[in-house]
Amino acid sequence: MPIVCHQVPVLAGSATLATMGTLILCCGKPASYGKHSKSVSPGVPLLPARLAWFLQELPSFVVSVGMLAWQPRSLFGPPGNVLLGLFSAHYFHRTFIYSLLTRGRPLSAVIFLKATAFCIGNGLLQAYYLVYCAEYPEEWYTDMRFSVGVFLFILGMGINIHSDCMLRQLRKPGEVIYRIPRGGLFTYVSGANFLGEIIEWMGYALATWSVPAFAFAFFTLCFLGMQAFYHHRFYLKMFKDYPKSRKALIPFIF
Repeated sequence: MPIVCHQVPVLAGSATLATMGTLILCCGKPASYGKHSKSVSPGVPLLPARLAWFLQELPSFVVSVGMLAWQPRSLFGPPGNVLLGLFSAHYFHRTFIYSLLTRGRPLSAVIFLKATAFCIGNGLLQAYYLVYCAEYPEEWYTDMRFSVGVFLFILGMGINIHSDCMLRQLRKPGEVIYRIPRGGLFTYVSGANFLGEIIEWMGYALATWSVPAFAFAFFTLCFLGMQAFYHHRFYLKMFKDYPKSRKALIPFIF
């Protein structure tokens, strides 16, 4: 018996994402990891960065690929399956590549549990909608929203991966010191890696043209935008020779 789309949990999940993003803006504080991990309360257990990133990102990959595996002609069927394939590709990279290469600081157990819960919930929301709720016309593959959205997704993912690579090269294995990132989009903004991921999920939202995807893109903008803002402040305080023309997130603007 085919699974029927239930709109109530889809709308509730989307509203939750939008509310979380709004609360981040209202609180005006960065998440306590990476450069801001010093704000973690004493006594909170810490997990190695590579293990934490692997485990917390894994649920989104498993959920999306698992749902795809149950679909006929998974990657070459309905547009929803193709779009879920893009979602899976992001989390494949995050789970199996980024996590093994990162040289970041250990993550607190609190941040790890929050991130894991988010990846489970958002993975289920995006996958469930695209597999069981999304309805696209046959010509969606030639629709401008799909074409531009997929282009932005690939562009953003490329910027994100390239920027993360540049940040890793600033440190030798085992180092925890900070240096000024230079080159690429770091010439213009302090949060080039964040900008790339924001562009990526905005492209995803445009290509899927769905409430859950736009809610996810909004949350990403709020969460990573706040991190970028505080990253920029961190660099300005730490380095007297930090480029004055460099912005936090949007070149020449913010």
